[in-house]
Amino acid sequence: MNRSVTISAKGALVALVVVLAVAVAYLLGNEGNSAQAAPTPSPATHTDTRPRTLVTTGTGSTFGVPDELAFTVSVGLVRPTLDEAMAAANSRMNAVLAALDRLGVRRSDVQTTGLQMNAVYDYHPYSPPTLRGYRVSQSAQVLVRDLTKGGRAVGAVVRTGGNDVRVSGLGLRISDPDSLLGKSRAAAVKEATTKAQQYAAATGQSLGQVMSLREVRASAPAPRPLAFHRLAAFDAAKALPIRAGKDKLAVTVRIVWSFR
Repeated sequence: MNRSVTISAKGALVALVVVLAVAVAYLLGNEGNSAQAAPTPSPATHTDTRPRTLVTTGTGSTFGVPDELAFTVSVGLVRPTLDEAMAAANSRMNAVLAALDRLGVRRSDVQTTGLQMNAVYDYHPYSPPTLRGYRVSQSAQVLVRDLTKGGRAVGAVVRTGGNDVRVSGLGLRISDPDSLLGKSRAAAVKEATTKAQQYAAATGQSLGQVMSLREVRASAPAPRPLAFHRLAAFDAAKALPIRAGKDKLAVTVRIVWSFR
C-alpha cells in the first residue's frame, strides 16, 4: 500500500514538472510573438521651419551735368644737347603752368605724369646714322574744377606752348557723383519696396521685414572723352567750345523680404 502511494506521488511530481515546462514554453513563445507583432511606430511628420521669403529688385537713376574738365598737356622738343633740350622743355612747361595759374587752376590739380629723354638720329641710305640731338618730353595731368574756364584753359595752354605742346585726353567729369548715386540708391529701394507690396497684396500675404539688401550694380560715369586735334583749325586766342550735356548714374539693388 505504501509503495503504491509512493509511486503515485512520484508520478504526480513528474506530471507537475511537465505542466510547468509546457507553461513556461508557452509563455516564452507568446513573448516572442508579441515582440514580432509589435507595430512599428510611424515616422513623425517633417515640418519645414524655414522662413518664407520674397525677393525683389529695383533700379534708380539720376542724371547729372558734368562740371569739371580734365586733360593731359605734354611738351616735347628737340635740341642739339640733352642739357639744352631739358632746359627748353622746362621753360616751356613752366610757361604753360603759369598760364593755368592765371586762370585760377589750383596747383594741387596739376600733376606731373611723365618725363622722357631720347636721342634723335638722322638715317642715311649708305652711311651710318648721325646724331641730330635729343628729344625731351614732359607731361602733366590737369583738372579744371570750373567747367566755364575749361575751354579757356585749353586755349591758354595751346597759345602759350605753341607747336611744342600737345593737349590730349580731354574728358568731362562730375565733381560729386556720390551725392547723385545716393539719390539713385533711394529710388532703387523705393522701386523694390513697391514691387514687394504689390506681390504681397496680389497673393493675400503679409510683407515682413527686410532680411537682406545687396547693391547689385552701381554705374558712375567715367570721364567722357572730347575730341581735340591740335592741327585742326583752332584759334588759340579763343576758348575751346565745350558743351557739358548730362550723364546717367544708375543703381540696382536686390532685397530679400520675409513673407507670411
